[in-house]
Formats: sequence, structure tokens, C-alpha cells
Amino acid sequence: MSKAHYIKPNRFDTIMNATVGWLARRGISLMGTAELSVRGRTSGEWRRIPVNPLPYDGGPYLISARGHSQWVRNLRAAGGGQLQVGRRTQQFTAVELPDEQKPELLRTYLERWGWEVGRFFGDVSAVSTDEELLAAAHKHPVFRITVTG
Repeated sequence: MSKAHYIKPNRFDTIMNATVGWLARRGISLMGTAELSVRGRTSGEWRRIPVNPLPYDGGPYLISARGHSQWVRNLRAAGGGQLQVGRRTQQFTAVELPDEQKPELLRTYLERWGWEVGRFFGDVSAVSTDEELLAAAHKHPVFRITVTG
């Protein structure tokens, strides 16, 4: 079995994530960001990271630009988490989508945030064909979330 695709954050990314998460906790959402909290699959402790929830028909959706990251693995195990912007916290459940349902969501995500996350998608962009997006879909987990509280 091949190793799951994942692009580890560099020092700059880590600093930016901490800053954007700090802002989201204080009610400042940059281009729609929120802070995702999900319980660690082994520690049970809350883990936090800023994300870009994608509003889309039947959504919102969470897409991992970096691939099969720690938050993805934790969300798979927990089945849900919470999104926070300021004092507003939304509990949610999550369902991971199969690859064949991802191309249009990946395209929409790249149209909106490609300037920020495009470097994690290699040669795939918002103008890529459905076939190209489908070929890259296995690298980018997508979750449909349902707000529960």
C-alpha cells in the first residue's frame, strides 16, 4: 500500500496557521476562515487548526489541501468536531466523500482559495478538467459537514 499524500507545514505555514486560528477565535475571519477543533484520535484532547469551510450546495464542506493530515485522520476517527469564529461555535458531524464526488467541489474550492492553497495541488487548478481533478481527488480528503448545534 502506498503512503497517503500529505504535505507537512513548513515554519512559515505553522506561524500563519497559529495567527489565523488566533484571529478566528477572536471573531476575525479572513476570507471565510474558521477554527476547526477535533478530538485527537489517540490523546482524546482537542486539536485546533484554521480551515476554509466551503459553502456549496448540500454543504458546507471541509477540504484538506495538504492531503491526509492529522486533522483529517482525527476527523475520520471522531466523526465530527466544531467550527469556531469568535464566540460562535458550531458542533458538526462529518461524512467523507468518495473521490468521484469531489471534482466540482475541488474546482470551487480552488476558485475561491487557489491563491492561498494552490501550491498544495500541484498541476491541478480551478481550470483543470473534471478528469484531472478526479485523478487528484485521492490526495485531497473532502468532508460534508452537518451542523448539529
